[in-house]
Amino acid sequence: MRSINALALVLMVSLAACTSRPIRNVDNDPVVTSGKPATMAGVEQAIVRAGKGLGWVMTPVKPGELSGRLSLRQHVAVVDITYDTKRFSIKYKDSENLDHADGNIHRNYNGWIENLEREIRANLQRM
Repeated sequence: MRSINALALVLMVSLAACTSRPIRNVDNDPVVTSGKPATMAGVEQAIVRAGKGLGWVMTPVKPGELSGRLSLRQHVAVVDITYDTKRFSIKYKDSENLDHADGNIHRNYNGWIENLEREIRANLQRM
């Protein structure tokens, strides 16, 4: 019986390791527009629009900073988004039910961040 319990524990740890990845942050991505000069208001609107389209709730914190929250089923991801007219960053802040530990998180989180980054870039291009 002990060997079955030990085997079950090893399998659970192995499965958790398969779904866990290093946290992906976006650091100082350039703000690239269609040619118009970027404004703080325009960059903020592009970020909010991008997030809204993907289910993120964006809350202003202060000029140049937003808090983003995504709730999917029982999972919650919270990020800090900083920006100016030249660059933007998305950094992990908190999560629920995403197995965050030692700089790793459930692999779905990174996909959500990649989608958000892609949508922000697309919205900036439309400026």
